[in-house]
Formats: sequence, C-alpha cells, structure tokens
Amino acid sequence: MQALTHNFTSRQYMITPDFEYFHYADKTATEIEYHNHDFYEIYFFISGKVTYMIEGKAYKLKPGDILLIHNNELHKPLVEQGELYERIVIWLNPEFLKKESKYDTDLSTCFQAYSHDKNNLLRPDPEALRSLKNIINKFENACNSTGYGSNILKDLYLIEFIIHINKCYLESYGSMLHDGIEYNKKVSAIIQYINENIQSDLSLDLLSKKFYLSKYHLLREFKKYTGYTIHQYIRTKRLLLAKSFLKEGLAVTEVCNKCGFSDYSNFIRAFKNAFGAPPKTYMKLK
Repeated sequence: MQALTHNFTSRQYMITPDFEYFHYADKTATEIEYHNHDFYEIYFFISGKVTYMIEGKAYKLKPGDILLIHNNELHKPLVEQGELYERIVIWLNPEFLKKESKYDTDLSTCFQAYSHDKNNLLRPDPEALRSLKNIINKFENACNSTGYGSNILKDLYLIEFIIHINKCYLESYGSMLHDGIEYNKKVSAIIQYINENIQSDLSLDLLSKKFYLSKYHLLREFKKYTGYTIHQYIRTKRLLLAKSFLKEGLAVTEVCNKCGFSDYSNFIRAFKNAFGAPPKTYMKLK
C-alpha cells in the first residue's frame, strides 16, 4: 500500500471530475493568500497551530475540528511554524454532490446556509469524531489501494463520510460556537448584507450610513478582518457570482445586470482581469 500522506501542492484547481483528496503532514508550511475555488472543500484538522480565516472570521483550530468551505467563500490558513501541521483536505465538485443526492437528502446542505452567525466550523463530540475518523481511514485506504473493488469502495466511503458530516452539521445548526472564533459583529453583518444584496447599490456612502460607521472606521475594520478593501471584496464577490451564472447558461448581458455591474465594458474588462479571458471565451474553454 502507498503512503497515505502527500507532498503539499499549491494547486487550487481540480484535475479529476468528482473529488480529490489530500493528506498533508508538513514541518514547514507554505504561505497561502486569500483565495476561493470552483469546488467545495472539507478541511479535517489533525495537528499544528493554525488560525483559519474565512469571510471575516478567524478560527483557532483544535485537533479534530472540521471546516466546511463553500466555493464562493474567501479563505486562507495562518500557520505557526515549529509543529507538525497535519490535515486531510477533500475537494468536492458541487455537481458530484448534486448527482449523488436524493430528493430528500441534499448532500450539499452543510455548505449552503449563510448568515452573520454562520460557522464554517464543525467540532464533533468524541463519539461522532471517532466515527468520522473510522470512515475517513477506510476512505484513505481505498484511495491508496489497487485491490478489487477499491474504486467503488472509495466512492461509497466518501458518500458515507459526507452523510455523517451533514448529520453533525444539522445537529449543531443554530448553536453558535464561540470558543476559538474571533470576528467583528459589525463586519460580519456587513458581509452578510453585501452577499444578500450583491446586485444593488453597495457604495461606501450607503454602507457607512446603514451601519452607522464613519467611512474611515468602516474601511479600516473591514480590511482588518477580511484582508480586502470594501471595493475589492464587492468586486470579487460579483465576479464569482457572474462565473456561477455563466455556468448556468445565462447570457452575458443578463449576468452583468444580475451581478450589480452598471457598465458592460467594465464588467467584461474586470472578468478578463480576474479569470484570464472575457466571459464568452472563458465559457468555451470550460
């Protein structure tokens, strides 16, 4: 059997259609900037000293913690050197979860909900954690096996793991964890407002008045907790939404309007700068 751990790669795109899995154990960690992916991510923390930044919240992780990261969420890890940094990372194509879901069982449930009190963090109780570790061990063994039926088993174990993740998520929904989570309530409320009103006027003047903050204080606090200026964050979220709409088959002009871009030429230019090609060309390459 091959070793379960992988050499770290900074690649942030999938090369297989449904899912990819990585088991990393590093003495020194590579610095990673804020980013997002076209896929969902399950991050299973095993050891190290890590604070994980996701959409304005800082999660100080404990062994056994699990992060659930939506494909439009901006995130990055902050890793303290000196300890073994070990984690399991699973990338999931949203279409794969959609295909494997049933009419009364949506496997993407744990990635979907958003509110200012939303947590990306699951901290399973000891019994649930033992069960999850058992399943992920079987999944890893199947992934690293060439034995009879291993290709089928790895799919089955992955689905079982995701089902258990969703059950833990649903059982903990609404019970806000505070231990090890740092965030600014006002900034979280602003992030929620932006994401719920992405096609509307989101000028600095409007946000400043709505949330009773001076422009200077708003700009400073938002950059402190998110790593982005207000303008950068709004534009990034609009472009990510535009990419999602294009994949759904919407026309470019309709996408421009639905994503809050008032000028078509600016939208085309911004999309090309962000993704390397204008919208129509980008979709032909996908």
